[in-house]
Amino acid sequence: MLNRATSHLIAVLMCTSLLFSCNEPPVPKPKGYFRIDLPEHRYRQGEFDDCPFTFEVPLYSKIMPDTNRLSEPCWWYLVFPDFNCEVYLSYKLVEKDLFKLIEDAHTLAYSHAVKANEINQRKINVGKSGGLMFEIGGNAASPLQFYLTDSLHHFIRGSLYFNALPNADSVAPVVHFVKADIERMIQTVVWKHAARAS
Repeated sequence: MLNRATSHLIAVLMCTSLLFSCNEPPVPKPKGYFRIDLPEHRYRQGEFDDCPFTFEVPLYSKIMPDTNRLSEPCWWYLVFPDFNCEVYLSYKLVEKDLFKLIEDAHTLAYSHAVKANEINQRKINVGKSGGLMFEIGGNAASPLQFYLTDSLHHFIRGSLYFNALPNADSVAPVVHFVKADIERMIQTVVWKHAARAS
């Protein structure tokens, strides 16, 4: 048999649960994502060994050479450790193949069309250099790509990749943030001597 205090406690708990159970039906909460604290945009001059280009890079990024056995000279990764992403950069010397380099850049950007909601192109003009930026909407593996060339000697292509399954909603703030860094890189490009083909 329950003592009087225990019976009283059970009665209070039942009444309380009845009061709170008469509210509106529960509504599932929308998915949430971890908050990402984005730093202030600050830059330094990038050092790319003996490569025929330089540009400003964010202080919160690391420049790493591409060590893949298929890589070519002056291929780099600009790694953003805090965001789990990187911008892959590949440089080519323009000989008589500028049209093919541009065509390859379009092909690589549009290879993401299967997962893309849309692909927007925007012209880039920096001094005597020009190119295109591709903004790829949806759950594409690479939400931003670009190429820049002086049409005579230099051609550089860049692609932003995340080291996780693509989810446009969760990475949108970082894509927007890194896009500003990519635009700064493009605007500060300086071509140096023309490299010789290897």
